[in-house]
Amino acid sequence: MKQELRVAAYAVCVRDGAMLLARWVAKDGSRRWTLPGGGMEHGEDPYDTVIREAEEETGYAIEPLALLGVDSQRHTYPRRLGTTADFQSLRIVYEARVTGGELRYETNGSTDMAAWHPLEEVPALDRVLLVDVGLTLWRKRPAVGRTSRGAGRDGGTAAAPSPL
Repeated sequence: MKQELRVAAYAVCVRDGAMLLARWVAKDGSRRWTLPGGGMEHGEDPYDTVIREAEEETGYAIEPLALLGVDSQRHTYPRRLGTTADFQSLRIVYEARVTGGELRYETNGSTDMAAWHPLEEVPALDRVLLVDVGLTLWRKRPAVGRTSRGAGRDGGTAAAPSPL
């Protein structure tokens, strides 16, 4: 079984009762909303990652204000040639505020749109689990920096997981 690890950093940006989200485009062409952010480059600090990724995906300059927590997801899924992958995503979640720039869409990247969504409308969006994780961390600010585990987590999915 091939073991894979992806470390990423994401921003929860809430302003005037709305949350900034980026729309992720999966390999199959499906689209779901996610937090702005993404994978760390080798040698990069997660603080710098979230700033870089948010700007790439939304056009905004952001300032991380607080570390909200870390979310870890593990998935196994089939790979080509009958092998199996054991994939773990480690997601570092920051609260951040917009400090400059203008809203724009990423081109030739993993997202195709960015938008502000009223907080009360977020639960109705087609979104990745990370959005709910980020909102929970932002609202509850758990002392240990993680959400409680429970039914509905993404573990053990049959399909290849979202990198988000």
